[in-house]
Amino acid sequence: MKVRIEPSGLDFETDGETTLLKAAEAAGIELPSSCRNGTCRTCICLRRAGETRHIIEWPGLSAEEKAEGWILPCVAQALGDVTLEVPGAHALFAD
Repeated sequence: MKVRIEPSGLDFETDGETTLLKAAEAAGIELPSSCRNGTCRTCICLRRAGETRHIIEWPGLSAEEKAEGWILPCVAQALGDVTLEVPGAHALFAD
């Protein structure tokens, strides 16, 4: 599965089992993060396309935020190709 990050245009692959945050890091892409357990909201981002699931029953999001497409990549997995809006994302290594 492919994950595209906007507005940077970065992308990476994920297996659907790994959280989006860990998959991004494995691909050399840093997303904002802190607690890594779905409570601090440092990593909150908007899902623009595709489907995801959270690996914990109720992450630190309101019902309205979930309905609007906000996710916490530290505890979210892709269910297919996904596009996320993450303004603070950047590549850790230059090509």
